[in-house]
Amino acid sequence: MSTTKTQEMPGHAGMSLSARADALEHQMIEALDRKIVRSVLFTSGDRDPTAPIMPPPGGKPDPRHFLMGDDPRLQKMPERPTLLDFFKHRFAPANHLLQSATHALKAGHDEKTILACLLHDISVSGFIRADHGYWGAQLLAPYVDEEVSWAIRYHQALRFFPDASVGYDYPEAYIRYFGGDYEPEPYVKADWEYARNHKWYMTSRLITLNDIYSFDPNAQVSWDPFIDIIGRHFKQPKEGLGFDGSPSAHMWRTIIWPTKFL
Repeated sequence: MSTTKTQEMPGHAGMSLSARADALEHQMIEALDRKIVRSVLFTSGDRDPTAPIMPPPGGKPDPRHFLMGDDPRLQKMPERPTLLDFFKHRFAPANHLLQSATHALKAGHDEKTILACLLHDISVSGFIRADHGYWGAQLLAPYVDEEVSWAIRYHQALRFFPDASVGYDYPEAYIRYFGGDYEPEPYVKADWEYARNHKWYMTSRLITLNDIYSFDPNAQVSWDPFIDIIGRHFKQPKEGLGFDGSPSAHMWRTIIWPTKFL
């Protein structure tokens, strides 16, 4: 029996897996004909954003131009991208979202609720994880019914608070994730108090209810049941997402070009 030995990158012996990944990314960037600089938001924590940026080793300026368009490491986006194009070329695998929407569909909920379940974690999938309900709602607001974006916004807060009337308990997973003594921030509690008395409360609550049962890695799901629902309830701009001048067009462009210098 023959075995294949993974070749070590020069100078990387003994490095942690995370350090190797960072080194490989740096090596890939160096191989490009454009300089790539990641936004502060996406490096904070890995480095202190207030720390000075040191000049490159050797003190010689990099003669390459900064990247101002497509990142060749990413899949090419269509000229007029649709929602499904983003799921295909930019977002993480949608198994969880499809499971959530499938639960809502099988439960007989209306199409706006199904769409809200399908898109509730869109920011986690392709943009920003922190406060993802708020970011996702803002990203989608120009293209969906106000009830849908409202529900996505407030599921961020509602998921931390049980509702016995629909059988929603505080998720056991949150105890594992955050600890048994975790308390949501005051703004989260304030939004829960506001949302629980709102006319669209139940739409948002149903997102949380269908959310907690949608983490089966072996579930077989498909986009097919939701294509027509998207067609009826998502206002796809003819210019393509990111190029229609909407209040969130810049957010879609950032997802298309996440490493664009300016």
